[in-house]
Amino acid sequence: MMKTWILAGAAAVAGLVLTGAARADIVIATAGPMSGQYALFGELMKAGAEQAVADINKAGGVNGEKLVLEIADDECDAEKAVAIANQMVGKGAVFMAGHFCSEPSIAASAVYAKEGIVEMSPGAGNPKYTDERPGPGIYRLGAREDQQGKTVGAFLAETYKGRNIAILHDSSVYGKGLADAAKAVMNDAGVFETLYEAYPPGEKDYSRLVSKLKGEAVDALFIGGFPAEAGLIKRQMVEQGMDAVLVSGEALLSDEYWAIAGPAGEGTLVTYYPDPRKSETARPVIAELEEAGKPSERYALVTYAAIQIFAQAAEAAGSTDFNALVGALDEGKFSTILGPVSFDAKGDSSLPGYVWYEWNNGKYGYK
Repeated sequence: MMKTWILAGAAAVAGLVLTGAARADIVIATAGPMSGQYALFGELMKAGAEQAVADINKAGGVNGEKLVLEIADDECDAEKAVAIANQMVGKGAVFMAGHFCSEPSIAASAVYAKEGIVEMSPGAGNPKYTDERPGPGIYRLGAREDQQGKTVGAFLAETYKGRNIAILHDSSVYGKGLADAAKAVMNDAGVFETLYEAYPPGEKDYSRLVSKLKGEAVDALFIGGFPAEAGLIKRQMVEQGMDAVLVSGEALLSDEYWAIAGPAGEGTLVTYYPDPRKSETARPVIAELEEAGKPSERYALVTYAAIQIFAQAAEAAGSTDFNALVGALDEGKFSTILGPVSFDAKGDSSLPGYVWYEWNNGKYGYK
């Protein structure tokens, strides 16, 4: 009874098992940007994966065997992700809770599908990841950009019709994909942007771009990108006297955004799935992460849930054999700290649709 309870997302303990697996151990992995520009998200994935492994092992493991966790850094780079995928083949991994960015997730999926390793991305939003998956065993626990784009595009068309709308993106697969999806829906509704432009990520000053936005008298700005750049752009907008509303995707649901934007981030609107931190089943895990001084934001919890799902599927199948796991994942319904989860024929999850969040006084909550 205790084992089932913990696999469904209850209390956690500190403890971390890394490399050096015994023959009977089950090797799983998480890979994402553990360093570089997007290291914040890798830190969250690592925290969630470590906690999930500790909890499951404390409860007796999976089918009586302990989980061993491999952590790898792809820096959101496709070539590095493919190299990591091949490394995981050599290590005998049966499950990858990763990758995070769309391009590396897509690139590595070819290796995982060929070699019989289940991949479940907590962050890849590009539709191609599941729409064009190279075989079974590829799953998405995060949001699809096209579905998110519909939410954003419809909102912009309805709320800002007849006003000046700008769309920016950072040229990443994630950022551009989300921006283009929102733009298409908005344009289909007969509303057209005043400005559509890419910006270079990693810059320390976007004042020239902000001046351009000011010159266009922008009322609403959509950014397809990440917290560091979006926070700086929003701060510099306010510094130049602009009061345009910033709208974006789930990447801005991060404390990093407010740390950079500061009070200028007040009123920023973000769309994503319902907040897993509000879930009763997530509270014990959040408490353990916070007690250990580890981050407990969204992607820590989504990565935790991915490993929960793997563990429950392996228990249901009575095996970590690839075909048995895929069968269990395709047919099962899983109890997680995100709530109940199942997967459709493409490998996309059944998590509920999008809601709006708003940043106020350094915290984000439902709008």
